[in-house]
Amino acid sequence: MAQPEPQYVQRGKVPMGPPRRKPRILLGACGCVAAVQFASICHCFSEWAEVKAVATPASLHFIDIESLPDNVDLYTDGHEWSSWEKVGDNVLHIELYRWADLMVIAPLSANTLAKIAGGICDNLLTCIVRAWDYSKPMFIAPGMNTFTWRNPFTEKHLMLVDELGVSFIPGDDAMAEPTEIHSTVRLYLESRPLPN
Repeated sequence: MAQPEPQYVQRGKVPMGPPRRKPRILLGACGCVAAVQFASICHCFSEWAEVKAVATPASLHFIDIESLPDNVDLYTDGHEWSSWEKVGDNVLHIELYRWADLMVIAPLSANTLAKIAGGICDNLLTCIVRAWDYSKPMFIAPGMNTFTWRNPFTEKHLMLVDELGVSFIPGDDAMAEPTEIHSTVRLYLESRPLPN
């Protein structure tokens, strides 16, 4: 039986493999003033990746939902159980964690940092983090005022999430700029193959 011929870009050139899929990035936003930059973060990633976004209730005070890219689905606590009817139905926080290749929480508030460090899962975002498979990367870019940042609890909480393997994207007394968050994650992805 004859073997199928490989596909070639041009006659006599190297065979083409299957096309690589776009990375699947789950973006999270917490309630702090830096969340005004969340649309910009979404735009940076949605140009080259599949993006879904999760916003805490407090973050919605700062996010201009109308300025989010059209190709980014935004999920909030109200979506978590809206389609669930019986045991065996999909649970949104599990489906989102399974879908994502990696997660970026930017901004990460002091409140949500403390919840993650303590294993608390009382909203959609923290339920995803609690269910997260830490063999997949997670990045955090804290956004909080200087007094909160310098509080001893912040350092303790950062050490706890570091033990989980979470990568920290620092800023200068503020959340890192959206372009810095984007370039950090992009460089990480370019150095590692995606799962199929």
